[in-house]
Amino acid sequence: MKFVPAGVVPFVALLLLQRRPVAGRALLVSGPGCPGHGLCRSNVQEQTRKQVALLNATAQDLFSLYLKCQGEPFSSETDKLCNPGSVFFPAFRVNRTSERKEVMVAMYKLFAFLNASLGNITRDQEELNPTAKELLERLHNTTKTTRGLISNLTCLLCKNYNVFQVDVSYGESSKGKSTFKKKQQGCQVLRKYVQVIAQAARVLLPHLSPP
Repeated sequence: MKFVPAGVVPFVALLLLQRRPVAGRALLVSGPGCPGHGLCRSNVQEQTRKQVALLNATAQDLFSLYLKCQGEPFSSETDKLCNPGSVFFPAFRVNRTSERKEVMVAMYKLFAFLNASLGNITRDQEELNPTAKELLERLHNTTKTTRGLISNLTCLLCKNYNVFQVDVSYGESSKGKSTFKKKQQGCQVLRKYVQVIAQAARVLLPHLSPP
């Protein structure tokens, strides 16, 4: 397993590594450590809370729209074809009683993985369903929100805990797979996303609520 040493590869480049299992060390900042508190906006905690709530509120609709756009047999055999049991997803073992730092690190790993997976799904749908404008717009909006969330988690980890790199894993690339397999992989990942984002919201939001 190859890890990327700090200061060598920028974080965004690691998001392009999507073969399973791929592990990397996401670089949260470009320097040798966390910069000053100027990295964070004054409302970063509230913004992070709203982003998680938004992702949770829109996840099921995104999954349903994805199913609709894939056509048969995905609409009628959802439980069979979209079973996420075989899909790699980062372990998420934190709960409401976990330490806040532990929660933030777990969230970072989750959303770094999700951001890469959304990019993979969006690329496939742009190829397979280029006229599905609403689906593509929702995928782009979800990715945009996820990227903003990663930025805010980066800030909170640096500012509050001086954490400036986190070991992350990314999912399997769909490049070279058949049309059916591409659709199925997206279906499995998005169904798992619906489950995990609900859990993430339950765990994270209490840690971000105003005192």
